[in-house]
Amino acid sequence: MFIDEADIRVKAGDGGNGCVSFRREAHIPHGGPDGGDGGRGGSVFMVADPSVDTLLDFKGRPEWTAEPGRPGSGKRSSGRSGADRVVRVPVGTIVTDLDRAVVLKDLAEPGEKFVVARGGRGGLGNCQFTSPVRQAPDFATPGRKGQERRLHLELKLIADVGLLGLPNAGKSTLLVCLSAATPKIASYPFTTTEPCLGIVEAGKGRRFVMADLPGLIAGAHAGVGLGDRFLRHVERTRVLVHLVEPEPLDGSDPAANYRVIRNEITLYSPELAQRPELVVMSKMDLTGADLARRKLESEIGQPVLGISGVAHKGLRRFVTRLVALLEEEKATRTFDPPDSQEDATEDSENSDVQETSDDERETSA
Repeated sequence: MFIDEADIRVKAGDGGNGCVSFRREAHIPHGGPDGGDGGRGGSVFMVADPSVDTLLDFKGRPEWTAEPGRPGSGKRSSGRSGADRVVRVPVGTIVTDLDRAVVLKDLAEPGEKFVVARGGRGGLGNCQFTSPVRQAPDFATPGRKGQERRLHLELKLIADVGLLGLPNAGKSTLLVCLSAATPKIASYPFTTTEPCLGIVEAGKGRRFVMADLPGLIAGAHAGVGLGDRFLRHVERTRVLVHLVEPEPLDGSDPAANYRVIRNEITLYSPELAQRPELVVMSKMDLTGADLARRKLESEIGQPVLGISGVAHKGLRRFVTRLVALLEEEKATRTFDPPDSQEDATEDSENSDVQETSDDERETSA
């Protein structure tokens, strides 16, 4: 089952308490305080794992916690730090803090990792508070609480090429012909109910990822049909392939069908509508398909490539054209500097813990 949204709660481990202890040994009358510090609580990390392709695991497991730190003990022994919790999510997952309504991280690169909840600092043992005027402190500090957050996870698939079109336009058939993907194929509309990815080998060591996206209809940007739930997956594609069938079963006009999808894309995201696009007429093995292709070209004012997945017609030229479009897009792509606001916030929180602990020590002394 393909799940692309989930709400979870993460809880970092609490820090262990500091220990109050005094050295008691034979022949050592003035042993003094020897209580150790508590261990730091484990943190919760999120990592983008290419082997994970859905958020299904989070539906049945809404809470993820790290291990708390252990308390300190005598003989100046510090408590053991808690084990970190690593949460593996699909590449392309956007992590949002529900309480603050802030996007914490967009895990768009394989192996990308970040701290989503920091473990609490361990408390200080009484040996940390000795001074010339306080030689036998009888107190210690408790460990600090670990961070706790309610998160919303949203998966947006990352693909080089996205296949668009009305239901039953031949998108799944095309993906099967070009890759090892196995989407469901049938003769009725809305056969594809979830996105499917496939890797297309383009020769000379070149390859790209193609996404078969569920068919769209008028009003999709507002949630009609499968709606904007799947339109968001188009946002991560570099090149759009718009498939149009020459003889729709409902007798509609191919040019009108093309404009329906273009309008939905524009209404959903004007920026997305500016992506490189390749218009393709599928099912060219049908009688009269070439005439329909030429008519579509004249009506929309741009070239239309003809292919047939069933007859394997025009696929080589199709892949070559996609490679060229991807290279052009790569050459003109601009990269925005990463947003380090959340990292700065986390560092600030961490430094606050350190400064507060130092203040405690000075005040107690």
